[in-house]
Amino acid sequence: MERVLDLLLIRFGLIAGGLVVLALLVFAVALGLKRRGRLGAARRYAAPAAQAVSRYLDDRGAARSRGGVSRVGGSVAGSVVRAAARRLDDGGRERPRREREPGRGESR
Repeated sequence: MERVLDLLLIRFGLIAGGLVVLALLVFAVALGLKRRGRLGAARRYAAPAAQAVSRYLDDRGAARSRGGVSRVGGSVAGSVVRAAARRLDDGGRERPRREREPGRGESR
């Protein structure tokens, strides 16, 4: 039993480490593109791909929900890709943040 748990822990560590390295690599590439002034061109190329992946994940999630357990929130991957597609559609511009309404006990 201990050996199985060790293997599962090692597998989790390798996957988590791989994701961290991938995130750092994507960040480094984006930073390099921004410094060279080519980030806009890369964004124009990446937007259709992100939208296609988003549609694919939406269709896959819809097909799964029809046949079995309903997934209200969708997958994490789908949420990340949809957020990336929205960001690419905006052209990287930040959306204006809405003012928060004061909660209980707060005043303006």
